[in-house]
Amino acid sequence: MDKSNLRRELNAARASLTAEQLRANATKVRETLLDQPWVQMAGLVACYWSVGTEPETHGLVFALWKHGATVILPVLQADNDLDWAVYDGPDTLAPGRFGIMEPIDARRGVDAVRTAALVIVPALAVDRRTGVRLGRGGGSYDRALDRVGPNVPTVALLHEGELRDDVPSEPHDRHVRFAVTPAGLTRLM
Repeated sequence: MDKSNLRRELNAARASLTAEQLRANATKVRETLLDQPWVQMAGLVACYWSVGTEPETHGLVFALWKHGATVILPVLQADNDLDWAVYDGPDTLAPGRFGIMEPIDARRGVDAVRTAALVIVPALAVDRRTGVRLGRGGGSYDRALDRVGPNVPTVALLHEGELRDDVPSEPHDRHVRFAVTPAGLTRLM
């Protein structure tokens, strides 16, 4: 299956999830991630502010911040690259490009993700054999992941059925080392 058709299939499956299912999935994913010692010890975490039917990260970002981590969130630039800024609580966000909530803090630049001890990214699917993630098609997170060091845990948050064996990839596609679904954590590489 090509990327466009797979994206269409996955977005339709996400659209069929009820609000209750989305809340339950978010709780399980958040608890699984926060139970990991390497997550608890991460001083600087690059994450994202979820939208729509993505696995919800608002509670995760808040929990990481409350437990003392510095959390940086992406700021989408005109060229679809990601700048980064510090999250300093729920009152420090404002709508950015496409209405996505972004920190109002000073921008740290596209290379700020290089200093993160943990990087959490969105994905529509991840290939369980290779760790290649399928995003929305803009390449923003592939560019960000390309800047992350080889030993930094990179994690994609997924719904059930999105960890697959058939994710198509191209040379520019980047992989993640872990995927978290409501069923648990999977190490991919």
